[in-house]
Amino acid sequence: MTRGPVDGPTKHAEPTKRAERTGRVVAPWVRTRLRTAPGAAVAFGLLVLVTAFLAAALPRAVDAYETEGLRREIGAAPPGATVLELTAPQPGLEIPRPAREEEMRPAALSAVHRAARAGLPAPLRADPAESAYGVRTADGLSGTDTWLPRPDGVPPRFTLAAQSGVAAHAAVREGRLPATGGRTTAETRELEAAVTAATARDLRLRVGSVIRLSDATGSTDLTVRITGIIEPRDPLGAYWSVEPVLRTPGLAALPSNPPQYRWEAGLLLAPDAGPALLGTQSAPEKYWRLAPATAGLTAQDTPALLQRIASLEGGPELLEMREIAGGNAVLSTGLETVIGSHVATREVITRIVVVAAFGIGSVAAVVLAMAGGLIAARRTDELALLRSRGGSLRGIGGRLLAETAVIALPASGAGLLLALVAVGEARPLPAVYGASAVALLACLTLPVRAVVQHRRPRAHGDRDDLAHARPGRRRTVAELTLLVIAVASVVTLRRRGISGAGDLLVSAAPVLVALIAALVLIRLYPLPLRWAARPAARLRGAIGFLSLARAGRSSVTGTLPLLALLIALTTAAFGGSVLSGVTEARDRAALLAVGADARVATPGDVMPLPAEAERAVRKVTGVRDTTAVRVEWSAEPARGEGGGTAQQKPLTLIGVEPESYTRLARQLGFEAFPADALKSTGGVFDAVASPGLAGRLGTAPRRISSPAGEVTVRIATVRPHTPAAPRSEFLLVDRKALKHADPTTLLATGEGMDASALRAAFKTGAGQEIEVSLRSEERAALTGSPLRSGAERIYAVAVAAGAAYALFALLLSLLRSAPERAALLARLRTMGLTTRQSRQLLGLEALPQALLAAGGGILVAWATIQLLAPGVDLARLALSAASGLTPAGGVSLRTDVWTLALPAAGVVVLTGAVALGQAWWAGRRGSITELRAGDSR
Repeated sequence: MTRGPVDGPTKHAEPTKRAERTGRVVAPWVRTRLRTAPGAAVAFGLLVLVTAFLAAALPRAVDAYETEGLRREIGAAPPGATVLELTAPQPGLEIPRPAREEEMRPAALSAVHRAARAGLPAPLRADPAESAYGVRTADGLSGTDTWLPRPDGVPPRFTLAAQSGVAAHAAVREGRLPATGGRTTAETRELEAAVTAATARDLRLRVGSVIRLSDATGSTDLTVRITGIIEPRDPLGAYWSVEPVLRTPGLAALPSNPPQYRWEAGLLLAPDAGPALLGTQSAPEKYWRLAPATAGLTAQDTPALLQRIASLEGGPELLEMREIAGGNAVLSTGLETVIGSHVATREVITRIVVVAAFGIGSVAAVVLAMAGGLIAARRTDELALLRSRGGSLRGIGGRLLAETAVIALPASGAGLLLALVAVGEARPLPAVYGASAVALLACLTLPVRAVVQHRRPRAHGDRDDLAHARPGRRRTVAELTLLVIAVASVVTLRRRGISGAGDLLVSAAPVLVALIAALVLIRLYPLPLRWAARPAARLRGAIGFLSLARAGRSSVTGTLPLLALLIALTTAAFGGSVLSGVTEARDRAALLAVGADARVATPGDVMPLPAEAERAVRKVTGVRDTTAVRVEWSAEPARGEGGGTAQQKPLTLIGVEPESYTRLARQLGFEAFPADALKSTGGVFDAVASPGLAGRLGTAPRRISSPAGEVTVRIATVRPHTPAAPRSEFLLVDRKALKHADPTTLLATGEGMDASALRAAFKTGAGQEIEVSLRSEERAALTGSPLRSGAERIYAVAVAAGAAYALFALLLSLLRSAPERAALLARLRTMGLTTRQSRQLLGLEALPQALLAAGGGILVAWATIQLLAPGVDLARLALSAASGLTPAGGVSLRTDVWTLALPAAGVVVLTGAVALGQAWWAGRRGSITELRAGDSR
C-alpha cells in the first residue's frame, strides 16, 4: 500500500518559503563560522588582546614614568634651586615712617603672600606647608662680643630674619620662642631671637645669651637676647633649606691672602619684629618664598612651566607680581634650570625608547598579518568556491570583516581596559589610539588578504614554493628601494647619533636591517636546498631526499614568518644590548666612584684611621680582602724642581703596600701592575702615575712634597685608573717612602657586605668621624631615577615581547602547514612509513627553516648591534649628568649573549618539539581520518 502525499504544508515548508520570499539566509554567517572553528577564534582573540594591551600600555607607561620623573626631579633638587622667591627692598625714605613700618608687619606681608600664591599662573602651584614670608637682613650684622668664636680673629656675621611659621616648623628644646612684648618700631633696639641647636653648639650660645650687633659702619645697632633653642622638624625641607644659614652655621672664607675664615649664622626673630630692622644699615628686605607643589604636575606641563617661569622672571607675569608686592619687586628661581635638565634628559631617553617601540610595533604587526594569513590560507578553497559561484569581492570581504570584527573589537577593548587599569596617572587618548590601530589592523588583515588573493576566480592553485619562485621586476625594485632606505637609516644614525633630532628613519634602523636581511635570506634559501637535494637523492633511504624536497616546496607566503622571526630576534637582541650597556656603565661608574667594594676613610682623607680599623673591617661578614693606603690630595712637586706652572699644580700622592694593593686592583678589574714596580733604587722610589701626570712630570726623578713628607720618585709605570683615586690624576708609591705613613683610607673587596655592621664597627665613641662608602649603595643610587628605570622597563618588555612574538610567529607558521603534513604522513604510512621515520621526516623538513631563522636571527642581531653601536650613546640613560661619572667616550651598546642566543635556541627547540608532537599525534590517528575523499591536502 502506498501512502499518498500529505495535504497541507509540511513542517519546514513555511520557513523555506519565507526565506525564498525575503532572500535571506537561514543561518547567520558569522555565528556559523565562529562555531566551525572556535579554537582559532579564541587564539586570534587572545593575540589581539595581548597586542592591544601592549599598544595601549606603552604610551601610558611612558607618560607615567615621565610624570614621576618630573616630580622627582623637582622634589629631589635643592630647595634653593626650585623655590620661587619674590623679594622687595625696604620702603623708600620718601614714605612716612609709620607707613614704612606697616609694610614690614605680618599683616601686610601675609596679604601679599596670599595674593602672590593666588596669582601664580597655571600649572605653577605653591605648597603652603613649605612656603614662608618675612623680613631679613640682606647685609649681615657682626657680633661684637669677644666671647663669640673667632677662628682668625674675625667676628661672626649674623643674618636676622623675622620669618613666619617658626612654631609650626620647629620644636622648642630649651626656653621659648621669641616675642616682641609690644609694638615694634624702627627705634626698637632690643630684640629676642631663637637659634637652632646647631647654631647654639657652634656659636657657644645658650638661653639668656645676649649678642651685641653692629653694621658695616661699626656703630652698635641691636642687642639680641636668645630666648630659645629649637630643632627643625624637617631640616631638609624648603622652609629651612632655602636659606640654610638660619638652620646650620658655617665657616665662610674672606677674600684675603692668606684666606681668613669667619662664622656665619642666623637669628630667628619674632614674626612681628620686622620694623626694627628699618633702623639698621643692613639693607632689610621683604621676601615671599613659594615652594612649588609637584602633586598635580604632569610631563605635558613642562612647556607651559618653562614659559610661565620665564614670564615671571621677566615678562607680563612679573608685572602682575609687582602690582601685588611693589614696583621694585623681583622674582628669582632656579626652577627653569631643573626642568630644563629634566627635559633634555627626557628627550634623549625618549629617542632611545622609540627604537624599542618601533621594533615591538613592527613585529606585532607582522604577527597579526600572519594570523590573518593563516586563517585565509585555511579557507582558500572555501573562498575560491564562493568566488567561482558568483560571490562578489565586496560581499566576501564584508563577511570576513564582520567575522574578524566580532573577535577583534571586543579583544582590543579588553586590552585597552587592562592597560588603563594597569598603568595609572597617564593620558587615555594615546592608549585609545594604540588599541584602535591594533583593532583596525586585526579587522582588515583577513578581508584584504582574501580580496587580493581572489581577485579572479581560480580553477586550481599553482605551485608557489620557494624553490621554483622567480622574483619579478616589481619585487626587485621594491627590495632595492628598501635597501637604499635601510642604508640611509644606518648611515644617518651612525653620523648624527640617536641624540640628535630624531625621526622615524633613524628609529626604524634595527627593523630595516632585519627586513633587508630577511629578503636576502629568502633569496638565498633555495640554493643550499638544491645543492643538498642532489646528493640526498643518491642515498639509500628516502627520508633525507623527501625532507629536503618538502622543505624546498614550502610556500612563498611562508617568508612572512621568517620576516617576523628576524625582526623579533633583532628587537630582543637590541633591547638586551641596551640593558647590558647600561648595566656595565653603572657598574663601572660605581666602581670609579668608590674605588673598591667598600671604602673606609676619614673626611677628606686628612686624618689617620684608628689603629684597629683594618682588623675591625676584616671581621665584617662578606669582606674578602683589605688594603690600607695613605692618600694626600694636596701634594705638589717640591720648589726648585724647575719647570713651569703646569708642573707645580697639586697632585694626589698615594702610599700603598705593594703586594696587597696590586692583589686588590686585580680583583676589582683595574689594570694591575707587578708589586716590584714600586721598588726603590738609591733613595729614588719607582712610582705608578696616571697618563696626564706622567706627561707633566716626565720620567726624570722628581721630589714630591706633601703633608706626609717629601719623597723622590721616578715614574716607571703608567696606568689610567687606580682604586685609591679612581677619578683623579695620581702618583702611586710604596708607603714606606713616606715619613708619615699612617693610613687614611681602607679599601676592601667582597660580596654581600653587611653595610650596617661595617658602619657599626667604627662607632667607638672616640669622637673621630669615619665615612663608609659601599659600591653596592652607589650602584643602587644610580638606578633611582624614574626616567631611567622606566625606560629600562620598556626595554625589558621589548626583550620579552620580541622573544614571545618570535615563538608565536614560528607556531603560526607550523600550524599553517600542519594539515598538509598530517595528510602526507597518513599517505606515507599506507606505504610502510614507520613512526620513527615519521619523526625523522618532520624534524628534517622543519630543520632548514628553523636553522635559517635561528642562525640568521643571531647573525642579523649581532650585525645590527655592531652597525648601530657607534651612533647610540646610552650615557644619559645609564647615568645622570650631575653625577660626574659619565665616561668621556660615552656609553655604547654591549652585546648580551643571553638575549642573543636564548630566543634563537627557543626557535629551534620549539620547532623540534612541534614536529615530534605532530608525528606522535598523527601516529595515534588512523589513516582513514586523514585521507578523506575529495581532500586536496
